[in-house]
Parts: sequence; structure tokens; C-alpha cells
Amino acid sequence: MKAGSGDQGSPPCFLRFPRPVRVVSGAEAELKCVVLGEPPPIVVWEKGGQQLAASDRLSFPVDGAEHCLLLSGALPTDAGVYVCRARNSAGEAYAAAAVTVLEPPAPEPEPQLAERPLPPPGAGEGAPVFLTGPRSQWVLRGAEVVLECQVGGLPAPTLYWEKDGMALDEVWDSSHFSLEPGRAGAGASLALRILAARLPDSGVYVCHARNAHGHARAGALLQVQQPPESPPEDPDEAPTPVVEPLKCAPKTFWVNEGKHAKFRCYVMGKPEPEIEWHWEGRPLLPDRRRLMYRDRDGGFVLKVLYCQAKDRGLYVCAARNSAGQTLSAVQLHVKEPRLRFSRPLQDVEGREHGIAVLECKVPNSRIPTAWFREDQRLLPCRKYEQIEEGTVRRLIIHRLKADDDGVYLCEMRGRVRTVANVTVKGPILKRLPRKLDVFEGENAVLLVETREAGVEGRWSRDGEDLPATCQSSSGHMHALVLPGVTREDAGEVTFSLGNSRTTTLLRVKCIKHSPPGPPVLAEMFKGHRNTVLLTWKPPDPTPETAFIYRLERQEVGSEDWVQCFSIEKAGAVEVPGDCVPTEGDYRFRVCTVSEHGRSPHVVFHGSAHLVPTARLVAGLEEVQVYDGEDAVFSLDLSTVIQGTWFLNGEELKSNEPEGQVGPGPLRYRVEQRGLQHRLILQAVRHQDSGALIGFSCPGVQDSAALTIQESPVHILSPQDKVSLTFTTSDRVVLTCELSRVDFPASWYKDGQQVEESESLVVKMDGRKHRLILPEAQVQDSGEFECRTEGVSAFFSVTVQDPPVHIVAPREHVFVHAITSECVMLTCEVDREDAPVHWFKDGQEVEESDFVLLESEGPHHRLVLPSAQPSIGGEFQCVAGDERAYFTVTITDVSSWIVYPSGKVYVAAVRLERVVLTCELCRPWAEVRWTKDGEEVVESPTLLLQKEDTVRRLVLPAVQLEDSGEYLCEIDDESASFTVTVTEPPVRILYPRDEVTLVAVSLECVVLMCELSREDAPVRWYKDGLEVEESEALVLESDGPRRRLVLPAAQPQDGGEFVCDAGDDSAFFTVTVTAPPERIVHPAARSLDLQFRAPGRVELRCEVAPAGSQVRWYKDGLEVEASEALQLGAEGPTRTLTLPHAQPEDAGEYVCETRDEAVTFNVSLAEPPVQFLAPEAAPGPLCVAPGEPVVLSCELSRAGALVFWSHNGKPVQTGEGLELRAEGPRRVLCIRAADLAHAGLYTCQCGAAPGAPSLSFTVQVAEPPLVKLVSELTPLTVHEGDDATFRCEVSPPDADITWLRNGVVITPGPQLETTQNGSSRTLTVRSCRLEDAGTVTARAGGTSTSARLHVRETELLFLRRLQDVRAEEGQDVCLEVETGRVGAAGAVRWVRGGAPLPPDSRLSTAQDGHVFRLFIHSVVLADQGTYGCESHHDRTLARLSVRPKQLRVLRPLEDVTIIEGGNATFQLELSQEGVTGEWARGGVRLQPGPKCQIQAEGPTHHLVLSGLGLADSGCISFTADTLRCAARLTVREAPVTIVRGLQDLEVTEGDTATFECALSQALADVTWEKDGQPLTPSARLRLQALGTRRLLQLRRCSPLDAGTYSCVVGMARTGPVHLVVRERKVSVLSELRSVSAREGDGATFECTVSEVETAGSWELGGRPLRPGGRVRIRQEGKKHILVLSELRAEDAGEVRFQAGPAQSVAQLEVEALPLQMRRRPPREKTVLVGRRAVLEVTVSRPGGQVCWLREGAELCPGDKYQLRSHGPTHSLVIHDVRPEDQGTYCCRAGQDSAYTRLLVEDAWKGLGTEPLFHLLLWHGRWHRGPAFPDSELVSSL
Repeated sequence: MKAGSGDQGSPPCFLRFPRPVRVVSGAEAELKCVVLGEPPPIVVWEKGGQQLAASDRLSFPVDGAEHCLLLSGALPTDAGVYVCRARNSAGEAYAAAAVTVLEPPAPEPEPQLAERPLPPPGAGEGAPVFLTGPRSQWVLRGAEVVLECQVGGLPAPTLYWEKDGMALDEVWDSSHFSLEPGRAGAGASLALRILAARLPDSGVYVCHARNAHGHARAGALLQVQQPPESPPEDPDEAPTPVVEPLKCAPKTFWVNEGKHAKFRCYVMGKPEPEIEWHWEGRPLLPDRRRLMYRDRDGGFVLKVLYCQAKDRGLYVCAARNSAGQTLSAVQLHVKEPRLRFSRPLQDVEGREHGIAVLECKVPNSRIPTAWFREDQRLLPCRKYEQIEEGTVRRLIIHRLKADDDGVYLCEMRGRVRTVANVTVKGPILKRLPRKLDVFEGENAVLLVETREAGVEGRWSRDGEDLPATCQSSSGHMHALVLPGVTREDAGEVTFSLGNSRTTTLLRVKCIKHSPPGPPVLAEMFKGHRNTVLLTWKPPDPTPETAFIYRLERQEVGSEDWVQCFSIEKAGAVEVPGDCVPTEGDYRFRVCTVSEHGRSPHVVFHGSAHLVPTARLVAGLEEVQVYDGEDAVFSLDLSTVIQGTWFLNGEELKSNEPEGQVGPGPLRYRVEQRGLQHRLILQAVRHQDSGALIGFSCPGVQDSAALTIQESPVHILSPQDKVSLTFTTSDRVVLTCELSRVDFPASWYKDGQQVEESESLVVKMDGRKHRLILPEAQVQDSGEFECRTEGVSAFFSVTVQDPPVHIVAPREHVFVHAITSECVMLTCEVDREDAPVHWFKDGQEVEESDFVLLESEGPHHRLVLPSAQPSIGGEFQCVAGDERAYFTVTITDVSSWIVYPSGKVYVAAVRLERVVLTCELCRPWAEVRWTKDGEEVVESPTLLLQKEDTVRRLVLPAVQLEDSGEYLCEIDDESASFTVTVTEPPVRILYPRDEVTLVAVSLECVVLMCELSREDAPVRWYKDGLEVEESEALVLESDGPRRRLVLPAAQPQDGGEFVCDAGDDSAFFTVTVTAPPERIVHPAARSLDLQFRAPGRVELRCEVAPAGSQVRWYKDGLEVEASEALQLGAEGPTRTLTLPHAQPEDAGEYVCETRDEAVTFNVSLAEPPVQFLAPEAAPGPLCVAPGEPVVLSCELSRAGALVFWSHNGKPVQTGEGLELRAEGPRRVLCIRAADLAHAGLYTCQCGAAPGAPSLSFTVQVAEPPLVKLVSELTPLTVHEGDDATFRCEVSPPDADITWLRNGVVITPGPQLETTQNGSSRTLTVRSCRLEDAGTVTARAGGTSTSARLHVRETELLFLRRLQDVRAEEGQDVCLEVETGRVGAAGAVRWVRGGAPLPPDSRLSTAQDGHVFRLFIHSVVLADQGTYGCESHHDRTLARLSVRPKQLRVLRPLEDVTIIEGGNATFQLELSQEGVTGEWARGGVRLQPGPKCQIQAEGPTHHLVLSGLGLADSGCISFTADTLRCAARLTVREAPVTIVRGLQDLEVTEGDTATFECALSQALADVTWEKDGQPLTPSARLRLQALGTRRLLQLRRCSPLDAGTYSCVVGMARTGPVHLVVRERKVSVLSELRSVSAREGDGATFECTVSEVETAGSWELGGRPLRPGGRVRIRQEGKKHILVLSELRAEDAGEVRFQAGPAQSVAQLEVEALPLQMRRRPPREKTVLVGRRAVLEVTVSRPGGQVCWLREGAELCPGDKYQLRSHGPTHSLVIHDVRPEDQGTYCCRAGQDSAYTRLLVEDAWKGLGTEPLFHLLLWHGRWHRGPAFPDSELVSSL
């Protein structure tokens, strides 16, 4: 996984791992990986644990973050595992790959492939037209998808499908795709069916239709979504984790708050993996700030925008397919800034056409802020209202639209941001992106989600509706699919639904690239072990961009090609049989694929027979299950193959989905899913334990055993403790379900086993055990436990009384009274017995002489008999969880005026109604109103009103003169009112709405605003800035009208104008468009121009207006001015000039203004062919018969075509003639001339009339008549060869004399003469050049002569010149090699056919056979064609010189400094005088006091001073196309402690404060006590005040004593000691003994010497805690204990202790006699064998009762059981018998109760006279006949 960027150091991370390599012995092997880290890691390569070192065959190239291992001439010993280890200061990482070296197999003959001719296209009548296009679909994973289209056209078009720009057979895993004919109908139809759609199948599917007349296409979007996870069938089954736990620590990634975090995960697998992103164990879904997409390289990207603290956590990329799953994780940390928003933004929602308000708070009101919507800054305007109120920053968005939905940011200095989402509620839920960039030829997809399903929206581009074939709707989703976009598709795309709309800007990027070339020299070698070896070479030329090779296979007899895999390097690939699905003969092909396209396929000759072999990937494992469960055995194979399962050696039938095997009824099920085989044994029994399970298939055998254990009992539900709350009389049912049926279990309550009774029933039903409370009571509360064999289920049951509700009052009651009045507060509740408590100002009220508490049924009263001002305050009546509030105000009689208590200021606008109100304490009091000291008089304009205690002065329509001070007087008191009346605010009458004006440049624009007042001032603003009057902007005022005039508007004058009248504003939007920029000349929009190369080319245009800007393009790319291409502008004329045009400069040139364009199609023709040598027609050539003749000429172009003719007839090779072409030379050779060869020979260049030609005249002389029988023959030999002259004389014995050049020859070693009959020979050995001459044979008076020609040996070029490309300033060497060593001057160097001019930069050299030409420091003028000539040969080459490239000789280096220091950056370029720009974080730097920029020759300097932490970032230098960057890191200055801590000594209970001072204000410190860090609490406060750091420890105790330290960074102060002295406490007022009656209350008070002293209370030696009947409070030094509802057992000693001081008193409680509140029935009838229960309730808990039968006291035992629960006492008689019948008595104190127990047989009373008994029926007592029928008996 790869993260975007971070500010902290990070350990090495491999972005790309090295891949295993297989090479042939002797070839080159390369391992490549990409590794990142901060700081950059050191990378080493290892093999066998030993670090490798560079050698002749081993090198380690490095290119940035890419590290390679290059092994040349691989040997078998080089095979093995190579490890790449990367290490830096933050950590270490490694990756490994294997290198396999293969022996090259012997090649086999390659069969020739017959070429099949392509059928010619048929004639038709129309291009394809889509009748119906495919529809976009949204489906769940596993669903079947059918995409269908119908196309018309003649001839019938050919249809084919693509997915995401790739053919279906190129898709990584397309085995579940199938093509089938569509529905019958008009036109052609082809349907694409996708079986069991997977998540990777999501994408854009395009149907192409093509015939001889054209091409059409239509697309659709398919989105496959993960189905919602359903809950498990068994609710007690633990949920399966979404991802498996990580096995290693995740990577760590830091990001600053507000920045983006980008994670990239690259996954490969087959089938194509499904990707899920998780955060903190929860699946992530895309939203506004979390983007999930797949980039162009196939990586899966998660981008978290504007990271916040809540985004920190563990992010996991989980990839899974049928073969397994893998994880990659990263821990995201968000670094929070030191300066933070006091209150950040909160997410808001708003309705469309409404408003949304965003509000945040900054730490300081002077901090400036800026608002952004995502990356777009928002300026204040009518749409976006920005308000600053102190530290509050508020953004109000008016007239909300769907496109306003998004992420908004408020940013303050240091790029500190707070982020919030604005959700716009409307018909459109998911809007379009703000812009969409698509490359030309790609597919564009736009999605919109609406609130309502099935609605029809409207898609448009630039206002024009889009065709329906590219639109699709399904439910809430609406899609627009534009396949293969072009430049014409760019524009503003809008989706409209009613009045709601959302818009995006579609931008189409045009990049013109050619696909790479195909691989070459593809060969196939068949292996010996079911493998085939494929080799090939890279394409020629090598593509400039990164590319891979895609290998595909095809089974012989099939037409489908299936992709095998892709690799990056050419070489050798071994394809094993495991790569094919089935056995068969396979062919292979390979192609080159880059980001610019795919090359044609190259098919390997021949085929190979491959057989897939199965291997065991994951074998069988032993299975242990419990009795009755299913046993599952599974294994994974390497290929899809059928297998057989065995059970104890018996074969299991796999042709049926389920089966049964004997001897027992053991059922099984066999499954196969791809590579996995499963056997499921259903509901196994204990007797099946030990069974042996086996699996067998070709090449694989495996087995495992089955073990069955006895199933232990466990609790199925509940798994956790259950807490239940009920109301009294509710039915309570507790259920516990066990894993085994009818297994015993016991119930316990509060640790005691429960016993069944009428109020508690226990039942068991199969696995479920229930405990039932038919009518729950409060005493039934407690913890219940269902226990069985060591496991238990727990239930916490709480039974409460019904809640109490206050009936009246329902609202806050305010009561006003005066001193000594009686005040009564009344509260009514819904239950008479409900307890009620009264509180005043938070303290409970106790009844006294001044406060009386009364209760009457549901009414409760608090009475203040004689109210005093000090008694006023807030009273509360508390009943259960509800409260009633009363505010009591007691006014002293000395003050008549209750309200107002101070001076009142009233501000009003003229004609507004003003009311002055004064409230008195008595309704009958009279007041006097005055204004400015004079009593007012009531009139229509001034009214005086009186209502109970309220007195009012009303001014119905106030005027300016009504301003002044008004007094309401009574006796010596008065209430003052100051009234200020002002004019109403200025309003703008016209315009009321925003005005939009569109004008043309130089047009007069007038903006007019009419006000409500003529004298009101206004201010005009443009784009937020106040305008100033000038010649171009005039401000006018005419009565209430205000005007802003632009006499001659310009485009830059457009914008938003505001007329601000103080209280109101008018808005104007002005748009000034420039006049159209037109091309006046040439008038034609397209011109075809032809020039000769090399030559000057000039393209010219005239534009209007003259200042229009133009752009020039060549073949779609914008051109830039250079020496070879000049751009000119003079007046309205625009020119493009090529001073030295070459053929490669031909192409399409476009001159484009803003509105028009003209095209120049420029073609460059080469110059005509000329004859270079001979320069003139040669003279006649006379030869003797039999002599050879050579005619040659040299052309100006080597590839020119020539025609030879002899006397006007074409010459053909043959009949002694030979025609040759040697580079630019053309040769006609006559081997032996005769008379027929004489004549005029012509060499013509080209067949056109008037083409250049050259003529030769050949003459053949008649042989002279001699007396010799034969004449000498002239000889032409090469230097060093032998020359033999022969003649015959007659008679044969005639003497002959040999002469050479007239001199008689003397025979010797060089000259040999021989005689053989009539034949005479002269041989010249090893001819030299000086041996050339005339040889004469003289016999008698006759002689014959012949010429000896000795030719010099031809000096030919074995290695010819090669074209050279060089950069300006480099040295160039041109080199040739000759066949022999030539003499000095044997070769000549030329340029452009002319000798080289004298130049000090040119030099030549000869080294044996090698001749060299050196050109030092080449310049652009040296470019041209250079040649090297000898007398016999010539070679040419072209020297191309490109301008000198700007390079960095010494790059920038990273700089790390301390805050406040200076940083210097320096780099050195390869050229001087280069102008560049310095930038920090992408923002250009300008020279200033803190930024110094210098350039000295090729060296550039940047000095930054006074740097802060916020200045950290990337420093870059840019010049032309060169960019160099380095990192500036500003580290925080270390914090030091200026003032240390001091020892402290405090008294127990006091506050201890430690203080120290730091050197910086923004620093975090850690406080320690006794070496352990401290955290804030209620008593411990840690404060930071500027540079001061304080630790306050409140209410110190002896435990707080110890050593304290303060640590900041590496600095520490302390340890210092804190000593806590014990506080001495004494009792000032002792406790007093109290005597009270049972049921009353008792209060104890004790006063100690210290205020904040903790005390404890004891009663009878038992500690007391607040709650229930005990209330404990402290008021300063006084400690109070209140005991309520006293009981007799409460009597005893009361002790208060505070430290060493204590006080003791006695509590005496007078007990009341014990009485019975509820008695048992007088008679009770019980059936024989049942249980009888008698129950009584006494007046108080704890009272003792005695049970008697017939006067005898009963004792507890097996027969009788005595129970007590609070005031309730029960007698339980078990197993009632007839002898138990009798009278039972319960005695409580002096009170007694009697019950007659009757025992009946169940069938005894049937048919006899009915008896009457008391029956308990549904919880109530009834009197009726005893057992009237069997139904009643059974019910009882």
C-alpha cells in the first residue's frame, strides 16, 4: 500500500517487488524493484546470506527510487534466491525473488503459416445506427446480467463488445462472459450475458457496430455491489470477522490535519480479486471525503480528503478471490496543529432554495480567515455571505442548489483548517462532480441519484439535449455514458429534474501517441517436461514509454485467444502445463502493450502439447466435531480436476449431490467449487468416530481421520448477563436455553436456590428452562441464576413501583409578595401515597416555624406564614423523577417600584410605537409621569394606561421631538426611561432583485439605484473593493437616484458591483465580452501548400482586431518558438517561419484565435536528382574487340531510379552486359566488347520527359592484319597479380623478340618467357604500377603489341559511416574502416559533396585501416551530410545536432534547520544566463527582506531567513522544462526551562501550586509524581499560562506528599518535595443525645474547628452512608446527621469522628406495639398432598411473630417452613394430610390472627352438597362452591 505524503520519517516500503525470472543460459537477467522511505534507504543485494559486490557480470543500476540487479551472461551457478534489503534510520524491509537459468533446447523446424485472404467489404446503403442501446444496470454480486443492443445498417454490421476499452478476450478473467444472438427483429443484435456477476465486473461496456460505411458505438454502465450482510441463522453464533487479523505490525503514515491522505494498493490474482477497504474493522463506503477508485495502472486507491483527528486509525485493504485472500494495512496518524479552532465547524443540512449557516470560532479575533468550497476559494458576495463577529466566523449560503452540496473549509494562518459537510436536501441526492477530465477516446460516465425512484430527468450539454441512447435510469440512479469521447463532447453537462439541477464541466484531453511496435524474433522451443519455452526480442525501435508483453494462448481448433500473463522484460518465458485448463495442443502469441495502445500480435510458429497436472495446494486435515454436528473435509488443488472420495476404503458416489453410506445411516454431500473439493458428513454419531476419509485423483492422494467427541452441555442463550426492569404486578418470564434436550438445571436468586410457590413457577420444555413470576413485586428484585454443570446464565431483575407524575403545575410558577404576606405553594401528584420532597435553592426544606409542609391526599403544600425578603428564592417540589418549579420574590414594603430596578434606555425609529412600563408592588398605588422634569398631559399622541400593578406610558407614533428622559414617580421613588428617536434606515427602492447586464467591449454601461431618501450617501463596490472615480468609471447622483457609468467598458470591467446604502444594498452582475477575434486573411479555412526542402517556409495570417492573440499548432500539438521555428507578429499579421525546412517538417499547421482557425497543409518535396560525376559528358571510349568496358556515373541521391539505353533502345542485363547500383553510383559493364557493343549509351534519371541524363560513346576497332597467327591481348591486372601475354607464330619454330616499351626484354625472375610449339608466352610476375606499358612481340618483319595496364588495388570501405545525433557543444567522431591500409591522402572527407572548409574544430586521423574525422564542440551549423571518398568507394552519413539541453550539474540538497534560522539552497546548471523561478510549496517566491535570490553564472542561490515551522515544505527551481526540488525541514527549537520548581510545605486540606517557566509558550510538558506521570482530575489541575506551567493540587492529603517533576522534551526540573502537614481538628460543639418515637426522625449536629474537614458517622458501631433513611450534610464547620423513619433497632450510640477529634451521643427509640396490617383468611381449603401457605403482614419489618396449631407452637422442619421477608411472614405446610386439618394462629405482639385449615380429597366432594370455600383465582380471593366441576379442579 502506498500513501500520498507524510511529514514524519518512515521505514522503507516496497512499492514494487522484484519478480521471479527464468532465463536461458548466456542471456541477461534483471531484477527490479521500487522502494521508498524517509530518509532514502540504503539498498544492498544478497544471495545465500552474503552481500553481493559489483563485478564484470554483475551491476546494480539505480534510477531514483528504482533499484536493479543486472546479471550478464547468466550461468547455471547463478540460479538461486536473491534478496533486496533496504535500510534507513526508521527501519528495515526486504524482498526476494528467484532466478532460474535454463539450458537452451534444440530448435525445431518452423512450419509455414498459410495466409488467408481477407474477404472484400460488401457494398451497402447505410452506416450502422443503434436502434436500441444497452441499458446501465445496478445489480448485486452473483446476479445474472444481460446487456443487449440492436443495430440497423446495410450491409449488416459486425458487432463486438468491449469492457473498459479492452476486448472481452483481453479481460483478465472473462470465463463467465458469453455472447449470444439477441432478440429477433429489425437489424443485427448481439447480447452479452454475464453469469454470476462479480465485483471486478463493474465498469463500462461498449457495443461496437462496424460495416463498410462507418462505425457506431453505444455504452452502458454496470455496477456490481456487495449484498447486505444478513444476520446468522443461529443468533448465538459468533459473527465471522470481516477481515482476518494482521500477522505483522502495519505501516505508519502521518499527515497534517486538513491535508489529503492517499493509500494505494496494487493486487494481482486470478480470478481478479475483489477489493474492500476497512477502517478500524468496519467496511468503508465512499462519501464526500472518502474517494475510492482504480487508477490507470490498475491500482486500487483510497483517498481521504481534508483529514481530521477523527479519521485516524487502521486502514486495511482486503483482497480476496476463490483462491484466498490477502491484506495490506497502514496506521494513519493525523498531526494536529498547535494553533487550533476554538470551536470547529459542524456538519449542516439545508433544503434546496433555502440557506445553510456554517459557524466556527478562532482563538483570537484578529486572526484572518478564508472560506473554501473544496479547492475553490469563496469570496464575499450575495450568494456567500461572510460574517466576522469577534472570534466567531460565519458563512451563510443563500439560495441553496444541488451543486452547493459538498465539503466546506474555513482556513486560518498556517493552513490550519476546519472541515464540515453541507448536505442539500432536494430531489437530487447525489450530484455530479464539479469537473471531469477524460482523455480523448476514453469513456465518460456521469451518475446522479434522485430521492424518488422512477422519475424522468433531462441530460443536456451546453443547453442542448443529449441523445437517449446514451442515457439510462434504474430506480433512483440515472447514468449518462459517452463512449469514446472526442473534443466535440467537451462542455457543460447538466442533469435537470424539475427546478433542481446539477452541472459538471466535461474536459477532454487530447494526447496523440502511437502504439508500440510488436516484438521481434519470436521463437518457440519445446521442453522435455510438459513445458514450452518462448523467446523474443524487444520491438525496434524501443517504445519511449513503459511497456509490457502480453502472452496469450489458443487451443488448436478453437478461435478464442486467452491471456496467459504479462511480463515486463523480453527474454525467455517457460510455460508449464499447469497454465492450461485442459490437455491439448496450444499455440501462443505475444504483443507489446503500453499506455498508448497495443501492438499487433506476433504468433509463435508451431504448437505444443501441454497437460495440466494437479498438485496438492492445501491437503486434508484431521476433523474433530461433537456428536450430532456436521463434519467437513476439504482440500485445494492446483487445477480444476475431478476426484473421488472414500470412507473407510469404500468409494462415495459423486455423481449425486447427496448420498448415504452403510452400515449406519450416515449421509454425506460432495461439493466441488473450482479448485476446492469438499466432503460434508451430516449429523455424525459417536459410533462413526475413527472413520478414515480419503481423496484420490490423478497425481494426488490424501487422507484424514474423523474424531467425534461427546457433546458437552452449554448455554445457547443468553450468552451475556441480561438486565431486566419491570413494574409491580407485571408477569416476569426468565428463559435459559441449553444445548441438550431435557438436561436438568437449577434456579438461584441472590445465591440461594429458589423454591416453587404460587408466586414463583419453574418450568422445563425441551432445551428451554423458564422461571415465571406471575405478579412481580418490589421484593422480587435481585440477581437470578440458571445453573447447570459448571455453566450459568445470569439475569438481573429490577421491579419498581409505577412512576410518580406531577399533575399541577405543569409550568414554572412565579410568585410575588411583600413582607409579612402569607405565601402558599401547591403541588398535585397522581398518587396519594407518593412521597414528595421540597427543596429551596438546591437544599431540602425542613419544616419549622417559618416553613410549613402540608399534605392532603394528592395535594402537597409549602406555606410561608409570614414571608420575609430573605426567604425568597427558587423552590422545587420533587416527586419521583419529576419536578415543579416555583420562583418566590418577596419585596420589602419600603420599595414601591418592583420593575424596573435601574435606568431603562429605549431606541426607536420615527413613527414607531413606544411603550414605557412600570410595575408596582400594590395595585392601588398612584404614579406621576414626567418628561424632562415637566409632568406629561394625556393626549392622542401620549396615552397613560393602568392595569392592576402595571403602569404604562404609550407613544403610538413617536416623533423626533419625543426624545428625552421620562420618569414614573411615586412618593420618593422613580423609574427612569431615556427615549432616543432616530430617522428610519435608508432603503433601496429599485432594483429589488439582482440585476445581470451583458455588454460588448467599448459599450457604455450604466448601473442605476433609487433610494428612499435623497440625501442618503451610498458607496459603490466591485468584487468586494470600493471603487474610485476615474475617466473609465463615473459616479453620478440625481435626487434619490445614484448611477455608476462605465463610458467604454472593457472585459476586465466585468464583475459583481454593489451599491451599499448602509442599511440596504443592490447587486449588479456585469459581463463585458470582447469582440470576436477573426482571421481576415486568408479567406479560406484550409490551404494546401507545397515547398521544396531544404528551403524557407512562411505561413501568414491577418487577424482583426490587430491585438488578437493567436496560437500555432502542428499535428495537434502547440508549437514553441525556436531557431528552427520562428513566430512573428507585426500589426494584424501573424507569421510562422521555418528558415531551413526539412521533409520531416511537413504536416498540418493550424493558426487559431479565440473564435476562428485556419489550417495549412504543408508538404515538402525533395530536390531533383542530379549527376555528380562525371560532371560533363566523357569523350568517346575506344576499345579493342574482347576488351571489357565499364561505364559509371554518380547521382546526388542513392535511391534514385535510372534507365540505361543503347542507341535509343533499353539495355537489359545479359548478353555480356551487367547493370549494377553501388550506393549513389550506377555502373554498366561490358565483359568483352565486340562490334555490336559499339554505339551511344545513355543513363537517364527517371522516366519523365526532360529528366537529367548522361551519355557515353563506345567505339570498337577492327583487328589489324598481322603475319602472326594470333595477336597479343592487352591485359589489365591489379597490382601484385601476374600478367601473361601469349601469341602464336608461324612457323612454330620462328624466333620471336619481346619488347616492353620498345626495349628488348631480358628474361629474369620477374620476366619469364616460354615456348610451346607455335605458342609463345611472356609472363610478368607480381606486377607493379611501373610495369604498365606496351608489350610487343616481333617475329620477322611482323609484330604485334598489347598494352599492359596495372590497376591500383581498390580502396573499399568495410565499415561505413553511421548517422550521428549529438548535442550542441559535444565532440563528434565520424569513423570508417577500409579493406587495406591506404596511403596518406587516400581518402577525402567532404560535407554536402564539397571538401571540408578549414576549421580549427575539424581534424582527421588515420590508424591503420581506420580513418577518423573529429568535430570538436559541434554547433547547430555543423548539421548536415558528411562523406568519406576514396578513388573507388564513397560513404555518406548525416550529422544531426540538437540544441544544448539544460541539465543540472549539481542538484539541490535537502536542508534541515532550527526554527528562526536561515536556509541556503544552491544548484549549478549546465548553461549560464538561465532565468528560472524559485517556489515553495508550489507558490512562487519573490525577492524580499526574508528571501534573497541570486544567480552567478551557472550557479543559482536562494537564501531564506527568519524561518518558522510553517515554512517547511518543498523548495523547487524551475527553468524551461527543467525542474529540481529539495525538502526544507524547519525543526522546532528545543524548549528549555527558564525557572525551575521549588519545594513546598502545605497544611492538609490546603492547595499546593507548583510553577515553572519555559522558553517557549507552545510546548507540551509532562508532570510526574515519584517518577509516574500525572493526569488531570477533579483535585489535580494542569494549566498553561503563556510560558508558565502550573500544577495545582487541591485539598491536599498526606498521600499527596512526595517528589514532583516537570519534563519538557529533554529538559527536566525537579524533583522537588511536597510536605503535607497534618491538620489539627477539635470539637467546638458536642453532639446531644436524642429521644424519639418509632417512625419519627432524629437530627444530630456537631461543630469542629476547621471548615473543610471530612468526618464520619457511626450508629451502634456501624458506619453510616448517605441514602435511604440516612442523610448526611456539611455546612461549613457544622456536620449534620438526619435519621428518618426510626426503628426500635436503631437505638444505640451515635459517634462523629473528624481526624483525631470525636463526639458521642445516645439515640433512644421508643418502640410502638407490633400490629397486623394484613391477616390470613379465616378458612382455607387445601387438597390432600398439596402445599398450604398462610401469610400475614405486620406493621414494621423485623417484628417477631409466632405460629401455633391448636395452641401448640410450631417449629420449623420438614413439615413446617417459616419465612420472613420484610414485614411479611409466611407459614408453609408441606404435603398436607387430613390430620393437618385444624385451627392455626399467628401471634404478633399483643395481636393475633386465626385461620381454619380444611383438608379435602380431590374426588370426595363430587355429587354431594356443595361446600363454600375461599378460592385464589387469578390473584384475587373469591367465595364460591367447592370444585363444581373437573375443569375448575384442573385449573386449581
